[in-house]
Amino acid sequence: ETHGITFRIQISVKELLDTDVLLKLLFHLPVNYPSTLPDISVNSDQLTRAQCMDVKDKLLEQAKKHLSEPMVHDLILWIQQHLKYVIKQSATVCNEKTTLSKGTSAEDGIWMLLLHLDHMRAKAKYVKTVEKWASDLRLTGRLMFMGKIILILLQGDRSNIKEYLILQKTSKVDVDSSGKKCKEKMISVLCETKVQSQHKRFQTFEVKEYSMLDELQKEFETAGLTTLFSEFVPPLLK
Repeated sequence: ETHGITFRIQISVKELLDTDVLLKLLFHLPVNYPSTLPDISVNSDQLTRAQCMDVKDKLLEQAKKHLSEPMVHDLILWIQQHLKYVIKQSATVCNEKTTLSKGTSAEDGIWMLLLHLDHMRAKAKYVKTVEKWASDLRLTGRLMFMGKIILILLQGDRSNIKEYLILQKTSKVDVDSSGKKCKEKMISVLCETKVQSQHKRFQTFEVKEYSMLDELQKEFETAGLTTLFSEFVPPLLK
């Protein structure tokens, strides 16, 4: 296995506002784990997206303390004991962030991801899922259809880009030939890079269909991504 392993863990955490919180944790352990930190994704119906991101950040902080030693079990025990404090701190930090001016280091670290999908059998459901993920992770860009070509172009915080990739690869987003739900196995990461000054920032995430290659090319050119188009899109037509 060249990509490491990915697994999900669900835990119920008590004593938070007198209710149980169900945390859905996803860990991706790279092949050189534990010398390399795992990728972590956090979801919960009882928490906001921002709170889930704060829980993830705190888990990664703890993970750094356990580098080079198995850590997943320790991380789970830690979040069970500290979740309520993380949530309280999250509310405070959130209030402070609203007073900060724009142009911080987070704004400087915008990344871009270009993905190629082989097909979508359950197109309507698949599109809706991609739109939800982009919205939840505050990513902008395009889901683009041109003939049999399907591209996803995303811009946003690098950690959110990475979390999107984990969701894309580990969630049952489509159906197989028999109509059974399945994970996306036919996906290619064409490009993952930092947004440069010549690149235009997308303000929204949109789903667009193009009847001709020229129309798709114009979309890339308008965003200052001519080189990206010429390097990765024409080969897909062969």
